[in-house]
Amino acid sequence: MTVLSTAPPARPLRLGTEEAVFIGRSLRHSTRNVESLLMAVLLPVLLMLLFVYVFGGALDPGGGYVDYVVPGIILLCAGYGAASTAVDVAGDAASGIMDRFRTLPMRSWAVVTGHVVASLLRNLLATGIVVGVAVLVGFRPTANAAEWLVAVLVVAVYVLAITYLFAAIGLATGSPEAATGYGFVLLFLPYLSTAFVGADSLPTWLRGFAEHQPITPVIETLRGLLMGANAGSAPVLAAAWLAGILLGAVLWAAVQFRRRAGRR
Repeated sequence: MTVLSTAPPARPLRLGTEEAVFIGRSLRHSTRNVESLLMAVLLPVLLMLLFVYVFGGALDPGGGYVDYVVPGIILLCAGYGAASTAVDVAGDAASGIMDRFRTLPMRSWAVVTGHVVASLLRNLLATGIVVGVAVLVGFRPTANAAEWLVAVLVVAVYVLAITYLFAAIGLATGSPEAATGYGFVLLFLPYLSTAFVGADSLPTWLRGFAEHQPITPVIETLRGLLMGANAGSAPVLAAAWLAGILLGAVLWAAVQFRRRAGRR
């Protein structure tokens, strides 16, 4: 008589365990790709120094241009940092590792969550470095502790929204090279906003776009928080834009993930 032995059922993982594993995985990959991390910090810093010391005298002879430009540089830094997420997600999709994860007893969506949360942590660190350099070159914010807290929250939500958007692009393209090209288009939005000059100095056809695109109200909200400027309706518009982008990006990423995983 043959006795069949059955393996005990696998114990379910605690909530958040898979996500924590993939966050650690993405952070370890970041330490091995130091060049990408450095570029995400150095490029915005160099642009800030360029605008402050080369163009700042012409744009604001009083020397206060650094206070105007830093909120836009913060978002520019976040964009460059989040762009690597599209490449990382596309690399996982192209290599087949996502299919491998799908065969394991785990929430396979956790791999995308890991990329997004790791990007959020990297970007907040990079933003802190950029703000530190800005203070060294003359940035003098007037925000109190509560306003700084809200500003950090705004930046974090912005990073979360665009990182999910870049993750969706990475899933949609499935190729690191294509993800780089498509994602690069989004990095131009801060240049076509009020990040570096006021909307009233732009041509009429460009002014309308600059005033009604999602980056401008986020920048004006940060200016209001950090510099005490009158933000007007910008906080409400920023909240609406960020909520819409985040919701749309998460849904798009989920659809692309299910399509790639063969789940209909």
